[in-house]
Amino acid sequence: MDESLRRMFEKQGYAIVGNHSAVKTCHWLKESIMRGRVCYKQSFFGIMSHRCLQMTPVANMCNHACRYCWRYQGSDDIQVEWDDPAAIVEGTIEAQRRLVSGFKGDERCDLRVWKEAREPNQVAISLTGEPTMYPHLGELIGEYHSRGFTTFLVTNGTFPDVLERLDPLPTQLYISIDAPNESIYRRLCRPKISDGWERLMRTLELLPSLDTRTVARHTLVKGENLGFERQYAELDAIADPDFIEPKGYVFVGYSRERMSMDNMPSMDDIRSFAGRMSELTGYGIAGESPPSRVVLLKKDGVTLRIDETPANET
Repeated sequence: MDESLRRMFEKQGYAIVGNHSAVKTCHWLKESIMRGRVCYKQSFFGIMSHRCLQMTPVANMCNHACRYCWRYQGSDDIQVEWDDPAAIVEGTIEAQRRLVSGFKGDERCDLRVWKEAREPNQVAISLTGEPTMYPHLGELIGEYHSRGFTTFLVTNGTFPDVLERLDPLPTQLYISIDAPNESIYRRLCRPKISDGWERLMRTLELLPSLDTRTVARHTLVKGENLGFERQYAELDAIADPDFIEPKGYVFVGYSRERMSMDNMPSMDDIRSFAGRMSELTGYGIAGESPPSRVVLLKKDGVTLRIDETPANET
């Protein structure tokens, strides 16, 4: 990684690991340690907010330049010497421990929770960049699993061949379906590849065959892609995910250069969208989190929490 870019990431609170990976503690990890408040992923799925490690294996690589993205969107001219997956895993765990170390001195810190936070057991492979661009993603997931982690992978779905070959699969796979049709996709997600929509459609067709928990995530931007419930429902019918997750865009980070406060949907907007999606898809509303402006829809018969035993198992 270029030294000036490294300094920029570190100034923004990232810990750089190796040549191209990064870790950053999220808002909800701090809230969990300091105030006992947890994120929607804990409320919905049972993972522990304070033990969740948020990382990316490709800190400055993405084939989209989404207008609503809060992350830094850098140069495409990147030459990479790929790091070993095991080294990345060990480096990210150590980086997480360093990042949470400072909380201990705060009088609001729950020391039991803080100690647990130093031993993460869940990884969100997202943060920034497109993680399926890392050529050893399966091995990376396997390394986390071998250390007792659950894994949540978030992808824009433009590398269906990678997902088809991925071994092992993550504990939970999120596909970002952030446009209801190709026209809006090209205007809002601004793909750097000519066949991005076609690739996404191949991923949606692939999704039902993948033996893992799947989520269709819709990041909704008012005035851009909010509404269009029938078209989203048609896409979700192809993917047949276990969960559908409508989530409101937030006016933060670099997105402020391209969006305005008016583009943020209210919680009522998200509830309205989710209610209509429930009618169209038959998925039931399983939960919501107003602070994160997100609603969860669940397919009938699917286990909600990852620590529960599915109904068809003993």
